[in-house]
Amino acid sequence: MTRIAILDDYLHLVEGAADWASLPVESIDIFDNTILDQDALIERLAPFEVIVTTRERTRFPAEVLERLPNLKLIAGTGARQANIDMDAANRLGITVCITQNVPSRGNSTSELTWALILAVTRHIAIEDRQMREGEWQTRVAEGIGGKTLGILGMGRLGTLVAGYGKAFDMDVIAWGPTLDEERAAANGATYVSWDELFSQSDVLSIHVPLTDLSRGWVTAKEFGLMKPTSYLVNTSRGPIVEEQALLNALRNDEIAGAALDVFAVEPAKENALFGMEQVIVTPHLGASTTEAQEKVAQQVAEQAADFLLSGAVSNAINMPSITAEEAPLLQPYMALADYLGSFAGQLTRSGITAVGIEYEGHVADLNTRPLTAVVLAGLMRPMVDSVNAVNAPVVAQQRNIAVSETRHDRRGDYPTCMRVTVTTDRRSREVAGTLFADDRARIVSIKGIRMDAEPTPHMLYIANSDVPGIIGFLGNTLGEAGVNIATFALGRAEAGGDAIALISIDQALDAATLAAIRAHEGISQAASLRFDTD
Repeated sequence: MTRIAILDDYLHLVEGAADWASLPVESIDIFDNTILDQDALIERLAPFEVIVTTRERTRFPAEVLERLPNLKLIAGTGARQANIDMDAANRLGITVCITQNVPSRGNSTSELTWALILAVTRHIAIEDRQMREGEWQTRVAEGIGGKTLGILGMGRLGTLVAGYGKAFDMDVIAWGPTLDEERAAANGATYVSWDELFSQSDVLSIHVPLTDLSRGWVTAKEFGLMKPTSYLVNTSRGPIVEEQALLNALRNDEIAGAALDVFAVEPAKENALFGMEQVIVTPHLGASTTEAQEKVAQQVAEQAADFLLSGAVSNAINMPSITAEEAPLLQPYMALADYLGSFAGQLTRSGITAVGIEYEGHVADLNTRPLTAVVLAGLMRPMVDSVNAVNAPVVAQQRNIAVSETRHDRRGDYPTCMRVTVTTDRRSREVAGTLFADDRARIVSIKGIRMDAEPTPHMLYIANSDVPGIIGFLGNTLGEAGVNIATFALGRAEAGGDAIALISIDQALDAATLAAIRAHEGISQAASLRFDTD
């Protein structure tokens, strides 16, 4: 059975906020410490199929993911997963999910931002310590009313912080990579240039995500632009700011102080910034409120449960999401998609240049993106090791396979139908299928020739000329080999023209029998097929 690991839950907030014990798994292991050594991390996580990460604390580079062969799902308690090598996750077929639409999480981070702004400008930490040591009023605090609040990144969090700034009668200026004057004004801020943001701010608060672009954005150059009376506040991600540049700026009195909830390396147990009295630090508390953690934990537990029980994948960032409501509707179509892709893949012997998937009837009204991914996975499985619905679109792109998806409103011969056309450098091959009333998949057309065949674990595909004796020959040959025929589906384009057969047999066909069938002059193609019908 499946095993789940919950990582870096220092205060056991995630563990206690959801009913993890109700999940249908072998075990749920809670780890409240972060392992930085890769070999030790791999040894710990090797048995687990599902990993819940807590706020990007444990890093998953490619060299770690490649050594976790059991891993199928990473569910993160955050809106992004900057700690995961997504290229490697895609390549390895590991689904990665995030948590979204948790309003209290944004509120908790913006609330902490303002707690830090007030604490650092009013010298609260210093005064608290001095008073406990017998001192009284050791320094004069600074007010913030009428001062300028600079917002680096005006998304949801930046907008909340800006709103609080207006309540404190601050002038708000902002810059963001996608921000413009109109959007800034709509949120109560004045849009400024990058340099103006740093040179004009009395308090500069960072609210951009950590990306390859934003890593190391705030450097010695930016600190050189800031007022010596200004403060830096970072509740986003540590690596956005060059810590050594910040340390130098504080030592050289280029800025008055800093308030930090995030650090370049976390958990941060040692840091030169900790010894500076003009710096206030907190241990990444942005989303660490009871309300936020409960909602996040409940969402990630639901993701894990849906994934295990029905295959639903919500808020996935590297595959089409499937809601818990959609999963039961899509499940029979997923099986049909896999059969059609697998059928085409097992018969393709030359390089694929294009794949077209058409959805007609009832299926066209559903979420078809996951079905397309499943078709591609089935198609490429005979050619690519470890391909699945997560990495199949990426593999197709890497192989320069053009993928098209078409929905038809029309109703054809069947109430619902999927058609897959595979184009190679030699030919095009088409196969279509439907679901009968019992949701059992049927192959109903191959190369435009109608038929009715239910996929079974072992099948024999025959393309032949429509001449007498073929059926008898096949029956005799299989009988002599001790192979029992379960069902025999036939179709032809016209009398005396091309014909096909899909024969369900009770066991895999041996090479000698297949060779004997291929030797018949009336048979143009014979292939032993294998379908996963579990």
